[in-house]
Amino acid sequence: MREVFQAKTIGTLALLQVVLPLNLALTTFALLRGVFVAPPPVAVAAQRKTILVSGGKMTKALQLARSFHAAGHRVVLVESSKYRFNGHRFSRAVDRFYTVPAPDSDNYAVALLAVVRAEEVDVYVPVCSPVASYYDALAKDQLSPHCEVLHCDADMVARLDDKYEFFALVASLGLSTPETHRVTAPGQVEEFDFTGTDYILKSIPYDPVHRRDMTTVPRPTATETTTYARSKPITEATPWIMQEFVRGQEYCTHSLVRDGAVQVFCCCESSAFQINYRMVDKPEIEEWVGEFAQRLNLTGQVSFDFIQGDDGRLHAIECNPRTHSAITMFYDHPDLARAYLERGVPVVKPLPHSKPTYWIYHELWRLVTQRGGRAHRLAVIAQGKDAIFDWDDPLPFLLVHHLQIPSLLLSNLLRRKGWTGIDFNIGKLIEAAGD
Repeated sequence: MREVFQAKTIGTLALLQVVLPLNLALTTFALLRGVFVAPPPVAVAAQRKTILVSGGKMTKALQLARSFHAAGHRVVLVESSKYRFNGHRFSRAVDRFYTVPAPDSDNYAVALLAVVRAEEVDVYVPVCSPVASYYDALAKDQLSPHCEVLHCDADMVARLDDKYEFFALVASLGLSTPETHRVTAPGQVEEFDFTGTDYILKSIPYDPVHRRDMTTVPRPTATETTTYARSKPITEATPWIMQEFVRGQEYCTHSLVRDGAVQVFCCCESSAFQINYRMVDKPEIEEWVGEFAQRLNLTGQVSFDFIQGDDGRLHAIECNPRTHSAITMFYDHPDLARAYLERGVPVVKPLPHSKPTYWIYHELWRLVTQRGGRAHRLAVIAQGKDAIFDWDDPLPFLLVHHLQIPSLLLSNLLRRKGWTGIDFNIGKLIEAAGD
């Protein structure tokens, strides 16, 4: 098995080398273009602030950094040492870059506080991985005396991040959710009386490997149901939920909320592996998010997943108290920074003329590996915008694909560690026990 992983890693590194000359030529042209074509002027902020942004490996952190920079603010970027070779640290929007310990380390909050003090940070905007959400909430207590922290409190993060607790919270507010059961052993799935209803299994703790599995239970036979349930790491320590499978259209949202008021909102059609974002107008979803945020008086970034059943009913199916990659749709919005940094700003949405966002290396991989649908993929590329590439800031595009990802692949190769995929959006390898 290790030999297979090694061959896969070496092959992937070779493929990245094949496209390196094209990327290098594009980046060089963009840099030379900058000599003759001045970049858009940076706004002069009425009150210039220093913004600390975490999650430096992720495209959504780059997008926020660019938006804050364009509005005239100074950006400090941080990331754990595992991702110290991230391409976003070389963005013209980033003034300083620091490495900090992993979020679950004892000295994570201390390290963040040291950066806050050294850089005289005014606002901390966590761009959390699922693992980091809770630890950033714990760090909020130490950071708040020194800067504003745009993140929910630890108790609320824990409730929203726990899929079962979230459903209980939604039900207590009288809002609709699919029928949901907490399971701590495969036997509970095997013995469940399904009575004609299909369910899907979801891990309550973040699971990067199993999270995209949308297989329904029961399976066609009892033996297949047992085999499937036992293939999942369901234990008392790692509980799962069994959620009623509602047939319909899924949606994902991103919101920035201040004192219960939504100031940033976007909504997209969703899929299991979400790497394409196109704004859709769903007033009923926006109203649901606004009511939820207001009734809980939330402050922070919250992202929701919904499904609108074939019967038209809307169901909330998940909440992630952190930044959503759909924020890349705000790449050309002049008011995103203001909506993040000021109170009382009317809700900001992607501009009507903004293009859908994608990640070109994912699109190229689909073109090469998927049968059929090539005309659609080419249309996606032609009609949209790469979420990383910017003519006035080209280095992140080159270095994410040819420094950040290769460094992670080489690390896994040297440690003989396997991986199941690459997520250029999040800037990491998908691997067991990953972040």
